Amino acid sequence: MTNAPAPADIVRAHAEDAYAAELNALAGVDDRPRPPSWRLSPWAVTTYVLGGTLPNGVEITPKYLGSQRLVEIAVASLATDRALLLLGVPGTAKTWLGEHLAAAISGSSSLVVQGTAGTPEEALRYGWNYARLLADGPSREALVPGPVMRAMEAGILVRVEELTRIPSDVQDSLITILSEKTLPVPELNTEIQARKGFNVIATANNRDKGVNDLSSALRRRFNTVVLPLPDTLDQEVDIVTARVRALGTALELPAGLAELSEIRRVVTVMRELRAGVTQDQRTTIKSPSATLSTAEAISVMTNGLSLAAHFGDGTVRAQDVAASLVGAVVKDPVQDRVVWQEYLETVVRNRPDWKDLYRACRDLEASN
Repeated sequence: MTNAPAPADIVRAHAEDAYAAELNALAGVDDRPRPPSWRLSPWAVTTYVLGGTLPNGVEITPKYLGSQRLVEIAVASLATDRALLLLGVPGTAKTWLGEHLAAAISGSSSLVVQGTAGTPEEALRYGWNYARLLADGPSREALVPGPVMRAMEAGILVRVEELTRIPSDVQDSLITILSEKTLPVPELNTEIQARKGFNVIATANNRDKGVNDLSSALRRRFNTVVLPLPDTLDQEVDIVTARVRALGTALELPAGLAELSEIRRVVTVMRELRAGVTQDQRTTIKSPSATLSTAEAISVMTNGLSLAAHFGDGTVRAQDVAASLVGAVVKDPVQDRVVWQEYLETVVRNRPDWKDLYRACRDLEASN
């Protein structure tokens, strides 16, 4: 855990740097039992994630707005010998939650394996310095540890993002690591044994589970926590507002959200198209192919904030969010455009206080 603040010119500081003051404040009052090598107790980790007021009056800002019980289950899982799998549709804050859990528990969230279709086995195990290998042969000095191996040696958490995008044979290299807590290095006739505190936080998108679904053997090594989309409109508006304000500050955008009307409208559009029915349950509508998650709403509003800052008067209005909103919905230029046009004419057009959004979207269509 670092005590010094991140340099001011860093685009996005690691969680342990951005929230170092809060983590230090929690450590100062945390007198509860801690699992081996944990920086904070499970109670303090949960307080850091969900927010609260400490006995000394220090306010801890919420990092995740959702079910307290789900966070407690996730933290409790990491205190056992089983790894944690955060599962959910895109935009349910899986990566965000995983990063903050790693920051609070291990003081470091930077050990990450980003899963892709081309992720090699070396990313989960180790590689070699081939110049050193050719010169001296296999040796510990020629071995290049990957994030998982480094986490095992240090006794801290490692994050594996988009686990189901990793090829199945590469995924299964985790089985021995998770079950035996060892990493064989046959080239050196040795193995790396995990120190206490080591564990894995993996994320997976359950919409892409057919890409490289987990084998039953690997799935058994994880405790799975499914992160849902926000239950209510107000909850989702709160999440988007908090993240957009934080991003606006980090990006130094000279614009503000004077009111929540645009956020509420964007979130309403996303929720209605996602659910296939309007908020009042009176009109059934078609859903587009895109996953209209909370993350998409945050992206739309952040782009609107940038447009308002650099090409407007600093206040986010309908014309600032229209382009990004259409882009978020219409991923398939044929199928999704029909869905969007129908929604625009049957829902948006008939809401008196949405006339400006309707005109902005129509003007955008005309210009294209």
